[in-house]
Amino acid sequence: MRYLRMTPIGPVSSASRPADSARLYGLPPIVGPGTRLLILGSFPGVASLRAQQYYGHPQNQFWKILQAIWPSVPMDTGANSYEKRSKWLLDRGLGLWDVYASCERSGSLDSAIRNPQVNDFASLKAFCPQLKMIAHNGGESFKHAGLVRHSLGIEDFAVVKLPSTSPANASWPFERKLAAWRAVMVAAGLVSGA
Repeated sequence: MRYLRMTPIGPVSSASRPADSARLYGLPPIVGPGTRLLILGSFPGVASLRAQQYYGHPQNQFWKILQAIWPSVPMDTGANSYEKRSKWLLDRGLGLWDVYASCERSGSLDSAIRNPQVNDFASLKAFCPQLKMIAHNGGESFKHAGLVRHSLGIEDFAVVKLPSTSPANASWPFERKLAAWRAVMVAAGLVSGA
């Protein structure tokens, strides 16, 4: 199964970016027809934008948490494994995107985001017919939970706020984050509660 990469609002490649170098553009979503849980971040950090990969900072615990939830299904974490990890996500019923398509920001902190443009969630719905739940990876993303739900036309949709996997969220130890993330995967029906 090949994963779907939709084009977000605004240019993605550096060749098509406007001369305004202060504006940053996010990554396309990783979703497919089997996506049941969409994980939304706020906007990729500097390391992720540089690598053109979600959760590309080596200290971000996103990939480590997911591997701990599905320990019997090894995930390739090598340097050139992003395509394989993306397929691994889709095979588990997961999808990834960010709330913001573009913004102005110095550094990687969400608190530094200025003039954000929200992604086109209305167009996403057609690509994810099995979508049942949205999990926001952190508080900045969760600020737009109502807008995302409304854009998808699913007002009664399950929407949850997860603790951020960012290295900036050092107040939550790994095991506490893992427990919160596992509970959401159970609620979405992606893993058993046992």
